[in-house]
Amino acid sequence: MHDDIPLTTGRARRVLDERILPAVHATATPLDTAWHELPGEPVPPASGLALDFAPYEVGTTWGAAWGTTWFRVTGTVPAEWTGRRVEAVIDLGFDKNMPGFQCEGLVYLADGTPVKSINPRNQWVLVAEAAVGGETVELFVEAASNPVLLDYHPFLVTHEGDVETSSPKRLYTSRRMDLAVFESEVHELALDLEVLLELQAQLPEGPRRMRILQALDDALDRLDLQHIAATAPDARAALADVLAAPADASAHTISAIGHAHIDSAWLWPVRETIRKVARTTSTMTELIDQTDDFLYGMSSAQQYAWIKEHRPEVYARVKAAVEAGRFLPLGGMWVESDTVMPTGESIVRQFSQGQRFFEREFGIRPKGVWLPDSFGYSPALPQLMRRAGFAWFFTQKISWNQVNKFPHHTFLWEGIDGSRVFSHFPSMDTYNSRLSGEEVAKASRQFRENRLATGSIAPVGWGDGGGGTTREMTGTAARLADLEGSAKVRWEHPDAFFDRAKSELPDPPVWVGELYLELHRATLTSQHQTKQGNRRCEQLLIEAELWAATAAARTDAAYPYDELDALWQQVLLQQFHDILPGTSIAWVHREAVAKYAETAARLEAVIADALAALTGGGSGDHGHDATVVVNPAPFLQAGAPAQGAVVATDVPAATAVSLAERDGGYVLTNDLVRVVVDGRGLVTSAVDLTTGREAIAPGQVANLLQLHQDFPNMWDAWDVDRYYRNRVEDLVQVSSLDASVDDGGVARVAVARAFGDSTVTQEIVLAPGSRTLEFDQVTDWHETEKFLKVAFPLDVRAEHTVAETQFGAQKRVTHTNTSWEAAKFETSMHRFVLVEESGFGVALVNDSIHGFDTTRDAVDGHVTTTVRLSLLRAPRFPDPETDQGTQTHRYGLVIGTDQLGATEAGVVMNASVRRVTGAHGFEPLVQVSGDVVLSSVKLADDRSGDLVVRVYEPSGRRGTGGIAVDGPFGSATEVTLLEESDVTLPGVASVTDGVAAFPVDAYEVRTFRYPRATA
Repeated sequence: MHDDIPLTTGRARRVLDERILPAVHATATPLDTAWHELPGEPVPPASGLALDFAPYEVGTTWGAAWGTTWFRVTGTVPAEWTGRRVEAVIDLGFDKNMPGFQCEGLVYLADGTPVKSINPRNQWVLVAEAAVGGETVELFVEAASNPVLLDYHPFLVTHEGDVETSSPKRLYTSRRMDLAVFESEVHELALDLEVLLELQAQLPEGPRRMRILQALDDALDRLDLQHIAATAPDARAALADVLAAPADASAHTISAIGHAHIDSAWLWPVRETIRKVARTTSTMTELIDQTDDFLYGMSSAQQYAWIKEHRPEVYARVKAAVEAGRFLPLGGMWVESDTVMPTGESIVRQFSQGQRFFEREFGIRPKGVWLPDSFGYSPALPQLMRRAGFAWFFTQKISWNQVNKFPHHTFLWEGIDGSRVFSHFPSMDTYNSRLSGEEVAKASRQFRENRLATGSIAPVGWGDGGGGTTREMTGTAARLADLEGSAKVRWEHPDAFFDRAKSELPDPPVWVGELYLELHRATLTSQHQTKQGNRRCEQLLIEAELWAATAAARTDAAYPYDELDALWQQVLLQQFHDILPGTSIAWVHREAVAKYAETAARLEAVIADALAALTGGGSGDHGHDATVVVNPAPFLQAGAPAQGAVVATDVPAATAVSLAERDGGYVLTNDLVRVVVDGRGLVTSAVDLTTGREAIAPGQVANLLQLHQDFPNMWDAWDVDRYYRNRVEDLVQVSSLDASVDDGGVARVAVARAFGDSTVTQEIVLAPGSRTLEFDQVTDWHETEKFLKVAFPLDVRAEHTVAETQFGAQKRVTHTNTSWEAAKFETSMHRFVLVEESGFGVALVNDSIHGFDTTRDAVDGHVTTTVRLSLLRAPRFPDPETDQGTQTHRYGLVIGTDQLGATEAGVVMNASVRRVTGAHGFEPLVQVSGDVVLSSVKLADDRSGDLVVRVYEPSGRRGTGGIAVDGPFGSATEVTLLEESDVTLPGVASVTDGVAAFPVDAYEVRTFRYPRATA
């Protein structure tokens, strides 16, 4: 036979697109339409329904950027449609190629009942399953005219990303608002053809493919293109046999779960996400009602909380679907957060706040962590997931790697402490599947565990407000349930998939360490003020809990449970993986910075109230007020006890730092270190006086600001490509330089520089008794597509960097022997990064920096290590004003230290002492000893009044720890991160003189609960 494959497939594609699909709603009559454009922010649905409506003609432009237009559509069902399924078809001017990134609408009945959303791929609304001729139809559409920011030519500079700078021009032109008969057989024929066309394209040339092609020709021969609806059943009959052929016994099984990954903010503000969630969940509950086996999964307790507060009528339907087992809460977190930059306490609260919500609202605790789209995953997570009670982990993002292909799809992930969690990546490499033939074939073909395991997960649906799963997708799934030549598809709870996968892989492969994403590396730096606000608020939350718990134990002060919960939830929301990483529009980051300021102010008030109760509230014992020095850190600083307070007069005077001029620069010396700053404000020497070791590489200078060209191939705010290093400008010109020693004996060198359109001022600070040379920097930043770093060439031959992560640290080699190592040219840290050789180490600590890079350098065979901190960027998309204006940084060079010393220096930089007015100091409520660091002190989430204390081992070695509590509490029991007993936990080994002692493994996190004593 002749090769007629292109003729058959071309014919089928054209007939499907140009004749069959339009025939699904061909019998139609226009609806009468009226509208009301709102001048500002959205209004509640009840207010929208009560608006005055003016006549509107389809084809008229509507909707300025970020606006809301309410449409009212009315009509009468023609008598001849009696008994037919009737739908409203509403096209607001959609581009079907951009679901989730343009206008959207939510349809209501006249009584305010939400029906479903309309989107580019889902433009219909059910009016009646069996219509009655003459009945009237009245629907209302709340239409959001969100601008298209990620267009066919993506990453173009736009000011449409903020309502304060967007254009008033109307963006959309409606195309259709009709009442129409839904031709079900035509719809089913379209699905038959689509599934078979896509399947045959993935098959080799053989009997199965040829018979599908012949069936397509036979079906199209039976179809009268002028009478599609009448002949569709006969055409379908020609396809019945090829659609009934069963799959191979060994076919890959795809566990499908309805999904609509909705970014909690990104190319739209939080207020629009609230509406996107309401639109999507209304559609998904409607689809659940229309199907027998479809399952929809949604993560993020925050998103459920939003619809509960803002769309209670939608939430009622969600709750009913959850109770029916069809709408599945997933993930157990407050939001799908970034997991690289938040502190360990933040990750714990993501889990605890999320699980508390799901259990309170639904009586459900999700068993797994669902994070398909975050930008890399910290190696601290396996322990935290296990200690929070999670059994599995799911993501997809590592498939985006630029260089290296991840070797597993189902595996054990091992963290920094040795904890392992069963993990899965979908082998179709997407979290927005539509179950296309290409996706299904890819899932089967490239599944790495095919030798032993039988299946993979497929999250199915359009995301980001694109409407979630469609009836076309559920129809496709039904056809692929058992179809020759295809993987099998079934709707299944991820828990069931993971249970089966564990049984199939009793000895799975193991991946050790971070899941580093070889992409989006610049998210560690973009939008510095957002990151700075997060770091500051995280510390304030931990401090507020500490002082509030201490005050509740020592005085009659009430513990502010509601306030702390609300503030934690605000900070957790902003740790979402497109907010904290700095990849959202200007509107999002403007609001985030404002929310951080508001949160910080509220936390300062909580702290002030607690400290007033603890120190006597400003009334001195002798009729006058005293200055009390309060230390929130678990390490001594400024003469105050660890996490306690003393009157300032009790603090011994420190020996002043000596300051001497030399060659136009200065020498700063205290009892521990000697530092030389040259006439350019650069550090040429930093000597540890204890060992005599020089920290600065020979012939090099530190505190060297360097400016790079920064124009990645794509994803401007997200990416930095390694060629950025090829062009660099050293910023060595000085506008001014002077130095002084203040009354506290602190030496300060002030440096000012100008470059491009920007200026930078620094105070280089050395305090008495400190190994940390601190840099307090203010940058007036007005560069475009530039990357600012500060370099520290260190005279240390380090095999690894040691960078702080949640409750510990991760090692990364400093060489680039393999492609995996070379790809890590920009890496993450929390409060410190340490380079060390036997007997000597140097650390860099910071108060708001997360990105750094490392290189090995050699001169005459002498190998040194250069560490550069990433300070500021200036991408133009999606926020053209990223980082512009005044930016502040604090970082420090710790001269002569080890991992514990770096931990201490990092903690102290982020938890400075306070000076308050009071009558007296107070002793710490909790003190730790041995080889652990105190992470948090709080009252239990269940409001029992019990005390919860969390510690961790910071140095990566086994040891012992001790906790002493000075308050009205009973004996300690070990609990999970959710503050519950678990018989698998080792608990306290012994109690001696009030100190609870216990062994601790490397980087182990331990949480203890002390019951409130009864009178």
